[in-house]
Amino acid sequence: MAERTVARVRDAQGSPLAVAIEVSGHHLFGDEPVGRGGANLGPTPYDLLTAALAQCTAMTVRWYAGQHGWPLEHVAVEVEHGKRIEAGGVEAVDAFRKTVTVTGPALTGEQKAKLIEIAGRCPVDRTLTGTIRIETLAG
Repeated sequence: MAERTVARVRDAQGSPLAVAIEVSGHHLFGDEPVGRGGANLGPTPYDLLTAALAQCTAMTVRWYAGQHGWPLEHVAVEVEHGKRIEAGGVEAVDAFRKTVTVTGPALTGEQKAKLIEIAGRCPVDRTLTGTIRIETLAG
């Protein structure tokens, strides 16, 4: 495993479902909304997953433009997550919809199109659409 990220989560006060999260030296809280048994003290797991995809997309677009010296002034990414049943399907599947906006008066149409293409190739996007293995061990 070339890169390794470790996230540690433990119970937190204030809600039956609240957790304290530590990852890469950062500390935050997670919870569920009141309607799902929490107290809405922090983002839900799906909130964090959706935000990770949006963050990675924006950073990848910004990086690519910088590598090529393109005059990207602003990138905005909106990601929606939900469950839906595909045509002819029985089980709901997770569906993400990314809307990527790139601006820069000097960007050509070709550059904008390439940046939108690159937005679909961020590492988190590749992880979510690739083969994933999760091993669960007793601690």
